[in-house]
Amino acid sequence: MDADSNLDLRAVKARQQGAWSSADYGVVGTTLQIVGESLCEALDLRAGSSVLDVAAGNGNATLAAARRWCDVTSTDYVPALLESGRRRAQAEGHVVTFQPADAEKLPFADCSFDAVVSTFGVMFTPDQRQAARELARVCKPGGQIGLANWTPDSFVGQLFKLIGQYLPPPAGVRSPALWGTPERLEELFAGTAERIRVAKREFVFRYRSPLHWIEVFRTYYGPLNRTFAALDTEKQAAFTSDVLALLTKGNRSTDRVLALPSEYLEVVIERR
Repeated sequence: MDADSNLDLRAVKARQQGAWSSADYGVVGTTLQIVGESLCEALDLRAGSSVLDVAAGNGNATLAAARRWCDVTSTDYVPALLESGRRRAQAEGHVVTFQPADAEKLPFADCSFDAVVSTFGVMFTPDQRQAARELARVCKPGGQIGLANWTPDSFVGQLFKLIGQYLPPPAGVRSPALWGTPERLEELFAGTAERIRVAKREFVFRYRSPLHWIEVFRTYYGPLNRTFAALDTEKQAAFTSDVLALLTKGNRSTDRVLALPSEYLEVVIERR
């Protein structure tokens, strides 16, 4: 079972949507652009291919595909993020279709796209099996599904575990980081994948200091913004201390700046 049958996944999704809408994720999202570029290269995207970006945020994978002259449709359930992506595409002169959409109920016909992609997006859906079904449904047979997902042991995976210690998630909700494991991907795409290729990659968070990272993420990253807002002053101080310890532990810089690698799984699924 993916979730307790008594769990109201709609309520979970509403809370998640509120969290991602609560701050300007685009400030953080733009720093992750290299991941979209790497994923599009892993997919070997060809000019003229139809590409769907699911839970696109402010459009990192969208722009990467558009730069390769693909016909791109960019979707997210946070309108402000789509508008940010639209401005970025216009600034670069790309023609991209932007459309609000729920990753668990995509408004497209079966077999509509040559490639379906998501970078650190679809992994946060509460109904993981339904999201995986939708990705496979709208992808053409012989097409590809490309994903970038944080792994459980990555810095981000550990961060979400830490958040869970202060604000426990609803019982029965599966960890988003499971999308960063080959075993879970095999479960989610059993019957629709001809082959699943995975490669471990690293994204390096580069900030002026660990405290600068906390300042930026507390202000602009919805889950962290909401966590701080839900804690009293004493718990905020404890949470800050724990996050700082996690940042310091993983920091490979020898001076005061932050250079913190976070592992993710780059995934290419060949659609049956």
